[in-house]
Amino acid sequence: MRSSTTGAALLCLALSGGLLLGCTPDQGPDDETPDPTPTPSPEPVRTAELSLPEKPAVVLDGPGADELAAATSTALYASAPVAVVAPAQDEDAQLRAASIAVGLGAPLLLADAEADGAGASPAQAEIERLGALAVVTVGEVPAEALGDIETVAAPAEDAELRSLLGWEAATDDEGAAAEDATEEKDPEDGAEDPTDGTEGVATVIALDREVRTLLGGEGGAEDGPTDDEPSPSAEPTTSEPTPEDPPGPEDSAPGGPLPPTELAEPTEGGVVLTTGEPAQVAAVATARAAGVPVVTVPDGDPRRESSVVQAMAEIAPSTVIGLSETFVGARTLAWKAETAATGVELPGGGQVLFPGRRMIAIYGTPGTPALGLLGEQDLDQSIRRVQDIAARYEPLTTGTVVPAFEIIVTVASAEPGEDGNYTRELPVESFVPWVEAAQEAGVYVVIDLQPGRTDFLTQAQRYEELLRYPNVGLALDPEWRLEPDQVHLRQIGSVEIDEVNQVVDYLADLTREEALPQKLLVLHQFRLSMIRDRERLDTSRDEVAVLIHADGQGSQPAKQDTWRALRAGAPEGVTWGWKNFIDEDTPTLTPTETFRDVQPTPRFVSYQ
Repeated sequence: MRSSTTGAALLCLALSGGLLLGCTPDQGPDDETPDPTPTPSPEPVRTAELSLPEKPAVVLDGPGADELAAATSTALYASAPVAVVAPAQDEDAQLRAASIAVGLGAPLLLADAEADGAGASPAQAEIERLGALAVVTVGEVPAEALGDIETVAAPAEDAELRSLLGWEAATDDEGAAAEDATEEKDPEDGAEDPTDGTEGVATVIALDREVRTLLGGEGGAEDGPTDDEPSPSAEPTTSEPTPEDPPGPEDSAPGGPLPPTELAEPTEGGVVLTTGEPAQVAAVATARAAGVPVVTVPDGDPRRESSVVQAMAEIAPSTVIGLSETFVGARTLAWKAETAATGVELPGGGQVLFPGRRMIAIYGTPGTPALGLLGEQDLDQSIRRVQDIAARYEPLTTGTVVPAFEIIVTVASAEPGEDGNYTRELPVESFVPWVEAAQEAGVYVVIDLQPGRTDFLTQAQRYEELLRYPNVGLALDPEWRLEPDQVHLRQIGSVEIDEVNQVVDYLADLTREEALPQKLLVLHQFRLSMIRDRERLDTSRDEVAVLIHADGQGSQPAKQDTWRALRAGAPEGVTWGWKNFIDEDTPTLTPTETFRDVQPTPRFVSYQ
């Protein structure tokens, strides 16, 4: 092949004065000159494969932050070409690593230097499961925690790190955001360091995959390319090599460059709930890297705070991931999250009644002045009256004061009636305007039962249409609960605790099934004998807040004696209420006296 080529070349030289067409050896007029050095195929751009748990809710937890970080990665990533690892004991490194992970769309794992070393570490095992091609380490990551996995150390300088990651130089706004998030705060301004407590988690939650803000580090973003320059490659760069100075091993980051990657499309329908603890920084970063929204729920109940309820309603998640055992369990978290996602709140905000609010109520039946204040005026005037009374309590507490109606819907009767139950069950539809007007005015409603010879559960089910409203709770008045051979006013009625617990279960089940805010269940009592075996009262259902309401009337010393007697030996988990009788108390306490003299300060105060 070489000799024929040489001869053709000589022939071309000999004919240099003539036509030179066809003098290219072994080549026709339509052929091109072959490239002696073929261009290698570019490395493919890789994308993580995201996932969500199949269950509607899962709760992740572990003995350490490294286990939690790995569990979160497993829950959200089926695979990932790149992972980020930081030391489990270095919160500053974790914050910087979080910003890298979010910008790369990669999970953040933690290496525990204090681990016993038996078997693969959680980070090593998770990296192998992900099938990661490269690992970026931030801070002093112990090599033994990752086994034989090749790593790339993140440079401290922002410009060098951005070059390594293939990111454009930071804009002024991005640089300012990173500086604000990590700068030292003057202790006098009252601000905490972002890595201290919940501030670190809040900083990571605010990270945006598309913005690619770097936290921590030593700055130097001005040394990177300008907005007019092309984005750097994923190759780690130092000085530009020359032919006399060919690149050597020292010109590449340890372990080689990162593979080119792009952000995966976020999986729709997920939300991660964090309590804001520092140990959850890495898990939160992994969620943000996957494009999953994160909501902070300090006490583990997404129903409690109005801001959380509205955030859940906006996200409308199909899958909820809790990052702590504070969220109790998957089944509990599932129904609480479903309730929060309705966005329907109680008067005063949120979906959990206590603590945080105090209710001030007027008691009675519409159109019946003899039964209490509520029956002394029409609907609109009743709303204004209870709002005026509640307003007198507002200066006395830092909590939210909510006006309320306590409406007697079944009235104890001296006559047996057609059903022989000695109770007059008023029409359900007659109370709908009161409930709906109260809802619009921010007034809570408690419907009160005086069942006579029937049972509380039967009467409660009769008024289920009202209980389906989010601002309606239930009150049981055992004074008017009769045995089969009893009539009213010849004795004080009473109820067995099993019947009360049946109502607790019914109300809790209804609340959960309908995804309603927490229901108030009021138990009226002024004698211990009115609720038999009260120590077995079920207060375990989170759907219901159980309140024992002291109904005694008369002199204030006598009422205080009743208050102390009722509270002695009461079941754990109950809340307390107090009644002021306008005509029967001697004297009737003022709002200031009610909150000062009745201790603990009652959560529910009613006027009759």
